[in-house]
Amino acid sequence: MNKPPHRRLRDRRGEAPTVIGPGVIFRGDIIAPGSVLVSGHVRGDGDIGGTLAISRNSHWEGHVKAGEAIIAGALTGGIEVTGQLEVGAAAVIKGNVIAQTLAIARGAVIEGEIQVTSGAAVVQFEEKRSAD
Repeated sequence: MNKPPHRRLRDRRGEAPTVIGPGVIFRGDIIAPGSVLVSGHVRGDGDIGGTLAISRNSHWEGHVKAGEAIIAGALTGGIEVTGQLEVGAAAVIKGNVIAQTLAIARGAVIEGEIQVTSGAAVVQFEEKRSAD
């Protein structure tokens, strides 16, 4: 049985993520071996072994390390990703960004230094699907 190719990073998430739901305010550091989906508000640092997804209208305040990340909401404090980072059109990142590879949708805002560790060019794209 052939599976269709994964066109976007968000299509590749396999395991069930830890979820911070809409309206939830979480204060404290998060250490998660797998993926984390934030649809609320987090205040604290993060060490995410899998994929971090920050939905639109969500906010993370603190420094985050992750395997991969999809940012569609707000992040204040910086992010370090060992794999791919995808930044959606409505995203606002205030802090330094370090990623192996980086794709940024037109309209996204990054206020800080950007470092791509692989040396690859930053990919810009038009977001055509919902980032939620």
